[in-house]
Amino acid sequence: MKRYFFKISYDGTSYFGWQKQPKQVSIQETIEKDLSKIHSLKEMSIVGCGRTDAGVHAKEYYFHWECEKAINESDIKYKMNKMLPSGICIQDVFEVSGETHARFSAKERSYEYLINTSKNPFAANHSWYIHQKLDLDKMNDAASLLIGTKDFTSFAKIHTDVNNHICQLNYAKWVQKGNQITFEIRANRFLRNMVRAIVGTCVDVGLNKIQLEEFKRIIEAKNRQQASGSAPAKGLYLNKVTYDLELKN
Repeated sequence: MKRYFFKISYDGTSYFGWQKQPKQVSIQETIEKDLSKIHSLKEMSIVGCGRTDAGVHAKEYYFHWECEKAINESDIKYKMNKMLPSGICIQDVFEVSGETHARFSAKERSYEYLINTSKNPFAANHSWYIHQKLDLDKMNDAASLLIGTKDFTSFAKIHTDVNNHICQLNYAKWVQKGNQITFEIRANRFLRNMVRAIVGTCVDVGLNKIQLEEFKRIIEAKNRQQASGSAPAKGLYLNKVTYDLELKN
């Protein structure tokens, strides 16, 4: 069997997340349908680097697919982009070793969250509009408390099938340029809903609804009910996935 990595990007506005869901349109199902048509397969399955929630976008996402025979990477990229909806793009296709896994071989993932401070109809489905004044210094002070290897239960969706809530968070910073505020966060892994819960809680810090000492206690509490509500999905982007890839020539 030969294993191929597909590097893609997508606008998640019209989709119920990456993973296939009963009676819902997902990114995974949409890609599998078109890929199966190209190869005349009744059933097929691809493996993604993770799951994104409904409405979440991806600037860079990877999945792998195994097939018995070698494929023409440029040809399948061209055909898939002709067939797929405009909101999904195949950026690259390349062969990897059979041990390289889209999800488990990833070393680090990076997310971005976008906030607009002025109303913009063209960004309505791609950012969170907040008209109140946010204190970015306090939000960055809060973000700095997240750095390190910690238990992030307070920011995780409950009742999910994971062994633990320990993540190694390497970077978290808020930056404002004009009317746009960007939050970048990088870690070895993320829990379901984790970034949106962190963003929602940091925004409450920026609105002076939560003080830094309370934010620290929220982390230590390991209780999702202690943190704020999740930020809207539409402002979240999977930005980059880092691998040590072993390519096949």
